[in-house]
Amino acid sequence: MPRSLRSLSIHLMLEGGHVQIVEFSSLEDFQAWYGGVLAPAAADAFVTVPLSGLESEYLVVRAGSVVGIRVEPVFGASME
Repeated sequence: MPRSLRSLSIHLMLEGGHVQIVEFSSLEDFQAWYGGVLAPAAADAFVTVPLSGLESEYLVVRAGSVVGIRVEPVFGASME
């Protein structure tokens, strides 16, 4: 069975050892958020991280506190 990409789990590794997992529906959505919010922000600026499955709730962190990002594809099986 071919696999189809269902979503991306993004693991944000923060200073102090905390890991926050958020989901994006596509790589393009993640790249738009990263390129528009996280990358251009100053290290001491606050940025919003959209929480998985919650329409208008966000995690607010300083851009400089993100020390690593892991992108994990989540696949679903095709019913073909």
